[in-house]
Amino acid sequence: MSAHTLRPATPGDYDAIAAVLDDWWGRPVSLALPRLFLDHFHRTSLIAEGPDGLAGFLIGFPSPSLADEAYIHFVGVSPGARQGGLARTLYERFFDLARADGRRVVRAVTAPVNETSIAFHRRLGFTVGDPVPGYNGPGTSLVTFAREL
Repeated sequence: MSAHTLRPATPGDYDAIAAVLDDWWGRPVSLALPRLFLDHFHRTSLIAEGPDGLAGFLIGFPSPSLADEAYIHFVGVSPGARQGGLARTLYERFFDLARADGRRVVRAVTAPVNETSIAFHRRLGFTVGDPVPGYNGPGTSLVTFAREL
């Protein structure tokens, strides 16, 4: 990962992230990451920069309701920076932030069709739950992840 520099996010990073979201995913996903996440959770979110600018990001935060838990809301890696360990590095840095804040569990979710994400989370040691029907309302199902720190 030597070609990438990690730093805490700032609210000003939102525009750069929003500009690449749909392109990096190959489908519309930008509504899943409103500006409020960078306005309110930038200190525990991460930006990875490479020679060409934004290479990746992780939006995560300690749960304000569950004192032992932290949550990773959204992670993205530029198509040109994939398969090089950057996503793993972002997660590991977030695990360090969560541990330092006294958190013992990190959680995340994804759609059941996102087999790449499910396999990635398994490799990182997450427990993968069965799809939860109605997780975000009627007609939706999401797979839950949990990893003890």
